[in-house]
Amino acid sequence: MSGAIVDDSGILTNPHPIYAAWRAEGPVRRVRLPSGEQVWMVTGYQVARAALTDGRLSKAPRDPDSYSDADNAINRHMLSSDPPDHTRLRRLVAAAFTTRRVEELRPRIERIADTLLDEMRGSDRVDLISAYAFPLPLQVICLLLGVPVRERDTFRAWSTTIASGIDATGGATGEDLRTTVAEPTAYLRNLVAHRHDHPGDDLLSALVSARDDEDRLSGDELTSMAFLLLVAGHETTMSLIGNGTYLLLRDRRRWDRLRADRTLLPAAIEEFLRYESPVELSTGRVATEDFTLGGQRIEAGDIVMVNLLAANRDPAHFESPDELIVDRPRNPHLAFGHGIHHCLGAPLARVEALVAFDKLLTAAPDLTLAVDPDELSWRPTTLMRSLRSLPVRI
Repeated sequence: MSGAIVDDSGILTNPHPIYAAWRAEGPVRRVRLPSGEQVWMVTGYQVARAALTDGRLSKAPRDPDSYSDADNAINRHMLSSDPPDHTRLRRLVAAAFTTRRVEELRPRIERIADTLLDEMRGSDRVDLISAYAFPLPLQVICLLLGVPVRERDTFRAWSTTIASGIDATGGATGEDLRTTVAEPTAYLRNLVAHRHDHPGDDLLSALVSARDDEDRLSGDELTSMAFLLLVAGHETTMSLIGNGTYLLLRDRRRWDRLRADRTLLPAAIEEFLRYESPVELSTGRVATEDFTLGGQRIEAGDIVMVNLLAANRDPAHFESPDELIVDRPRNPHLAFGHGIHHCLGAPLARVEALVAFDKLLTAAPDLTLAVDPDELSWRPTTLMRSLRSLPVRI
């Protein structure tokens, strides 16, 4: 098995040819992560779908008793648990994170987008990531959690550090990261306690009061769920908006087509999700027994990671997978996962993206890249696929 290193500069800049070569050799291969950890990586679509629903691959921590407070802050949520714990957590969270609550946010998302675009006017050149793609979903998360918007810069610093340091199984790596995690953990614990005594009309208050008979979320579970919303809840949408805008500006014909026909936006957003998936790698799953996956023998204790970015370019499942087709008629991508861990916040991300692109196309019809596409760089994170910045001219 090849000992390919995931942080190789070629993979960071343009991973698709490398993943295509891996996929051509077989849907599962051995890979060494930047941390030095050896994992099995799934790159084929059908095997990816199977792995995402395989009960022999556990999302629960391997040794929870050895976890620090930082690790527990990250892992005491439904994304890092198996049934029956996962079933209980997802049911309680779903009771608060409803479609109605998401739709009620749409007018407020529109106002946030309008305000951010107004602030961009008058500037010849701006970084679309820091001026628009990042603050829009973060302000939405602040609304959901009942966090003052003035805290957003602090939240961004926390989130950037945390997203760059999550390991294969979702834990914190390095003492600096654990120190960083301690700050938002303390903040969110205090916020949970405050919402318990002073509930408001926000998602965190709804989570505090969510019940199923006599069952409810514990204090640690509430803090961990708020932590998940803080990081995953805006990182994915930020990447979706940034990646999608970059793809449109790289070929202005697509930008002009969407500007002329907004009914194409929902399909285009699904294509952005497939073509340059914001979540590149799923957090690892640990094999609970020996079995065969994609022709490879997986042993109990091995870590398996699903490469969503690679699976979404599999030519065995998608016609012309390396072509961006904004009106692709059938697009069952895996950008939000699959199975019981399918992203609960996917409807919110889609609403945010729809509003963001619609408003941007209207407010900045002549938007162009301010640099050559080859000058853009990607964030060196293990799990996410997102640009460091996106300089544009308005």
